[in-house]
Amino acid sequence: MAEYINIRGQNIEVVASDPANPTQGQIWYNSTSNTLKGLGVSTAGAWATGNPLNTARQELGGAGTQTAALAFGGNPNTGVTEEYDGNSWTNSNNLNTARGRLTGCGTQTAGLAFGGETGVPSGATEEYGGVSWVTSNPLNSARYGLGGIGIQTAALAFGGLSPELVTEEYGGVSWVNSNNLNTARNRLGGAGTQTAGLAFGGGTPPGANLTATEEYNGATWTSVNSMNTARRLLGGAGIQTAALAFGGDIPPSTGATEEYDGTSWATSPGSLNTVRQQLAGAGTQPTALAFGGTPPVTGATEEWLGAGSPTTVTITAS
Repeated sequence: MAEYINIRGQNIEVVASDPANPTQGQIWYNSTSNTLKGLGVSTAGAWATGNPLNTARQELGGAGTQTAALAFGGNPNTGVTEEYDGNSWTNSNNLNTARGRLTGCGTQTAGLAFGGETGVPSGATEEYGGVSWVTSNPLNSARYGLGGIGIQTAALAFGGLSPELVTEEYGGVSWVNSNNLNTARNRLGGAGTQTAGLAFGGGTPPGANLTATEEYNGATWTSVNSMNTARRLLGGAGIQTAALAFGGDIPPSTGATEEYDGTSWATSPGSLNTVRQQLAGAGTQPTALAFGGTPPVTGATEEWLGAGSPTTVTITAS
């Protein structure tokens, strides 16, 4: 770890606001808040508020990473697409089919949007190349409130309204049916890849919320240890062995965050700053992103800094 004397010498820098990109070990005095601060390492995960979406919305799709994310669609029914660079959102070209209650996966330069609702369930599938969307072959089962994970050329769609059990794999051209989920559900969360996926939470008619978690190995789903908090309309991010679940509807709406390590879920002390449901997520552990949601309809964006991430700390006498 870099030492302070090698970064700034023997004098502590006095600043009116915290540095934008401090170096680990750096110390400074914030003259506005009259506090001595430094860049350390977090011992527990926490959410930090970022700049909001340009268009507030709920039930939208998300893809990418914390510093290169993609937000698209959502309710009220829209095709609006925005790119996040780790600081702010910039509008891009719209989806060809405006819709809400959709899902997506992939990266900011190779994204995939599928499913949703346009007044009726939709199977519409579109590929994003970093500039615009191109329509591809639709899902075999049109649905909304589904889970979606993977990359543009190897994606997985599962659950939703309706049917609530069906799983489909996308190979970059068309969708092929695979083995069903063990637990029928909609408005669920997901993380991982086409060959190492994770489905969690969600709801079943007439409104029961679930904690059920399942792992997908590229062929079949296996039930594993459940979440601690039953909820639907939640956000998800990460991979099968390091996943994140956040927000959702218990009811009421929650900001609760849980971390999955490949075996079990642990509730984090770090809760979303803006309690909400019907939000989207992107990224992986320990750097994920949460954006959009309701109530009320919001563009709120938050960055997750998991345990071990650099974080600004206030230095006090002890």
